[in-house]
Formats: sequence, C-alpha cells, structure tokens
Amino acid sequence: MSENRTSRREYLTVVGSTAVTLSVAGCMGGGGGGSDENEVVAGTAPGFPPFEMKQDGELVGFDIDLLEAVIDETEYTLASWKEFEFKSLIPALTNDNIDVVAAGMTINDERDQTIDFTDPYYSSNQAIVVRAEGDFSPGSLSDLSGHAIGAQKGTTGESVVQEQLIDGGSLDESNYNSYGNYVLAVEDLQNGNIDAVVIDQPVAETFAAQRPVTIAFTYETGENFGFGVREEDDEFTQALNSGLAAVQDGSTYQDLTNKWFGQQ
Repeated sequence: MSENRTSRREYLTVVGSTAVTLSVAGCMGGGGGGSDENEVVAGTAPGFPPFEMKQDGELVGFDIDLLEAVIDETEYTLASWKEFEFKSLIPALTNDNIDVVAAGMTINDERDQTIDFTDPYYSSNQAIVVRAEGDFSPGSLSDLSGHAIGAQKGTTGESVVQEQLIDGGSLDESNYNSYGNYVLAVEDLQNGNIDAVVIDQPVAETFAAQRPVTIAFTYETGENFGFGVREEDDEFTQALNSGLAAVQDGSTYQDLTNKWFGQQ
C-alpha cells in the first residue's frame, strides 16, 4: 500500500450510516457518494479479522487492501469507505448508499436474488470456536445441543446454526445468541456467557491466535467470498472481475494473502 492511499483511507473512512456523503450522485447513477461517475464508495463491516477490522482507529484488513488493489486495476476510483453492521450491507447497496460490498460475504442463492457478485476471491469453511481452557470440547454439530451458541447476524455461521441445529430440532432457539459482529460474540465466549461461536475458519484462526479461544472442529461448507454489487451495474462488475484477475495473476494477491493470513 502506498502512503498516499493509506492517508486517503484514514481521511475518508467513516462510521455507520451516519457517514459523510457528498452532494453529487455516485457511480452508475447511484448515491454512493463519488463526485465523478467513475468514483465508487465501498461498504464493509469491521469486526471480522483479518478481512476487515479497526486498528488504532484505521480501517484495515485483507478485504480492504484487496478491493483497493482491484479498483486500482480499473478505470474507477475508490472515493471512500463506509462502515455498517453486516446485516445492513445489502440494504445499503440496493439503496445506493454504497457501490460495492467488501466484507467476507459468501456467495449464495438467497443473496444472489437481491444483488450480484464478482468472481470469487476466497474460499472458506465454518469453524466452531470454544474457550481454550474450558471443559466444552465438541467434535460435531450434534455436540452443540443444549449449549449456548453464538454467531453474527446475517452470516453463514448463523445459517448453519438455524438450518442445521434449530430447524433440525437439536438446539432450542433460546440457546442461540446473535451479534452485530464477531468481536462481541468472541468476547461473550471468553466471559462464559456462551459456550461456542460458529464463524468462518480464517477469522476463527485469527481470534485463536490473539485470544484465549480455540477451534474445536471445522464444519465444511465450501463457501466462496465475492464482492457484492448491484444487479444493474454490469459494466462495473465486469471491471472488478478484470481487476481481480489482474491482481490474482500478478504477485499482489499472494502478497496480501501472506500479509494477512501468513505464508500460504
């Protein structure tokens, strides 16, 4: 990352739906906030390390660096970042408050009915995280029955809890706790308020390296992350796909993977 780009991000990063917006419509006729038709505004949901998080007040992470690198390969310019809770990102996109979502968002049929996605840029499974020094050591989803379980609202982890456990009858809905972000979920786990968190594997590995929690087991979902875009923004989507291919074909993608996940 260049010093110019970092300083621009520090200046333009804004918090939540109260973010500063510009008076001129954004790219593709949307309200994202760019002053030029080729300027775009990106949305993310901090609290999902190492994909997006806050460090010393600055928005950082794999998704942040990757999207900036991808856009640098296009004729578009990144005007600013806006921060939301994860569940609010798709409404923000469809309401033209932002132009692209970069938030470790899994490509699935339900979301694809409302928005489009770029080509995938990362693959993941779900991990079940417990306290490192705790007595609870589950080895399968069925072992979560009767325990207090947490996940982030609107995520694949929440879908696993709902579809595999609650709908299947092995977990009472009162034992499920949803959170605005995974930092809050892991803090509740550390404090003993819940017994396990269902979370994307690379994020779980980051928490396990930094906090007294550990991965009990992995539940394979074979999900792929993509950048979210509006359905009608075909030209922009194609540009992002071309930019992503250029980043992946060169050394930048591997450099960012090494930076945020360690040597792969």
